[in-house]
Amino acid sequence: MRIRAAAPAELPLLQSIERAAGEPFRALGMAAIADDEPLPLDVLEGYRAAGRAWVAVDGADRPVAYLLADTVDGAAHIEQVSVHPGAARRGVGRALIEHLAKAAGEEGLTALTLTTFTEVPWNAPYYTRLGFRALDETDPDLTDGLRAISRAEAAHGLAAWPRVCMRRELAPAPVVREPS
Repeated sequence: MRIRAAAPAELPLLQSIERAAGEPFRALGMAAIADDEPLPLDVLEGYRAAGRAWVAVDGADRPVAYLLADTVDGAAHIEQVSVHPGAARRGVGRALIEHLAKAAGEEGLTALTLTTFTEVPWNAPYYTRLGFRALDETDPDLTDGLRAISRAEAAHGLAAWPRVCMRRELAPAPVVREPS
């Protein structure tokens, strides 16, 4: 599997991937999540133009998953990661997250963060297996930026189900010294 920057012509396909990835939420009684519209094309284009939209592609170079990231309080924040169900359970999401971790480390960022549902098996439990930890209200790593994201998500209706902010520390990038 290859990960690369998203191309402009692929943005409608990213919306289709997000819709397909939302369908499994129906089985959990979360039809509102499945029915939620994907990010608009202009927002996706903003991520793409800023170099913060990556796709995992199949052998035909067609996206099967994508990840969008922001920088929030010195960390790379995963705004969205969606894997088409036809590509699920193959390490595609993990590969995208590891790609972001490498890029974030090279930028000097200290961690990865995200917000997610606590009781959805492919959300918080999955991210815990990838090295993320839940941030409670008293955790100093629960930054003002993460709190603002949580408030915005609640205003969008996501607080109808338990959610959590999560963080994964990044190892410092190795220092490359020029020969003397």
